[in-house]
Amino acid sequence: MPRNVYLVGSVPLADAGTVFETVSAALGPYLLTLPDGETGERLDWITWLEPVFAANPAFQLGGEIFQLHSGVNGRRRYGLRLGISLEEIHFANWFYADIACRSFATFAALDLVPAHSVLWLFVEENLQRGIDPIYNDAIIREIDKIVETVPHDQLAIQFDIASAVFARFERNQPSPYGVTKEEMQESFSTIVTRLAERVPADVDLLFHFCYGDCYGDAGHRHVVEPTDTGDMVAYANRLAMRLSRPITQIHMPVPRARTDAGYFKPLTELRLDLGTRLCLGLIHHTDGVAGTRRRMAAADRYVRDYAVATECGFGRREPSTIPELLRIHAEIARS
Repeated sequence: MPRNVYLVGSVPLADAGTVFETVSAALGPYLLTLPDGETGERLDWITWLEPVFAANPAFQLGGEIFQLHSGVNGRRRYGLRLGISLEEIHFANWFYADIACRSFATFAALDLVPAHSVLWLFVEENLQRGIDPIYNDAIIREIDKIVETVPHDQLAIQFDIASAVFARFERNQPSPYGVTKEEMQESFSTIVTRLAERVPADVDLLFHFCYGDCYGDAGHRHVVEPTDTGDMVAYANRLAMRLSRPITQIHMPVPRARTDAGYFKPLTELRLDLGTRLCLGLIHHTDGVAGTRRRMAAADRYVRDYAVATECGFGRREPSTIPELLRIHAEIARS
């Protein structure tokens, strides 16, 4: 029986129409949702959102440097201008709804990033928890605009639960969201539940769990390497327990070197509803079909019914690699 294939988000092609034509031709029978490819400036994750802070009169560049990865240049975070309070901050537009409406002719899935990931990248540490609800209020307004415009049966909304969450779990490092891993699991699941509940029940709801995809000298490594699937399973179970609406899919990455059973064993603790699809990001361009099958063999010891994907979007890959990567997806889906 063929497997479903999932495309996490970005595809480095010219525009949404080209993405639609290319991936449909390669994977049409196996795809349940289709992203617009996050083409152009959106290929580089959330860095395209910096003008929202740069042009906001409440913010100015501060002296705090955020180092995402040892192989990636540091980024200056924004702080508040002198005399500005949290109550004076307003985010008028996060552009997600505008993008969705412009792309609707070829659009199937939208990737939303909750506050904690964006603030982790752009805003000084001591301000993050206070600005979080202000940012997420704006995201809720974006969700409302999208679901008022796009027919629900033609829309899927994915929340990108990025390395801002899972790196903190893995490091068990105190943050504005909690001192212990347990406190952070509670904080982040509460925050994301509030956003996800705003998505109407007849719109597909997807979650992409991400440990980062750092390029340049970092060579597509994660921000931090997951020990196993344990933190992701714990977080997925919290979301499943809290949400009153159904979850369509949860996507979990699988590092290239993890062909050992230990990485997948925590999946036996997943407590998802029967209607929730698990997707494992175990396809890698560098070792192709053979490597993917090795990772699948290890996963099959603990879970059998899952869709397949890459760990992250394609945005930081050379466009010339995309045809072969899609071919790998198709071969795995067929077999």
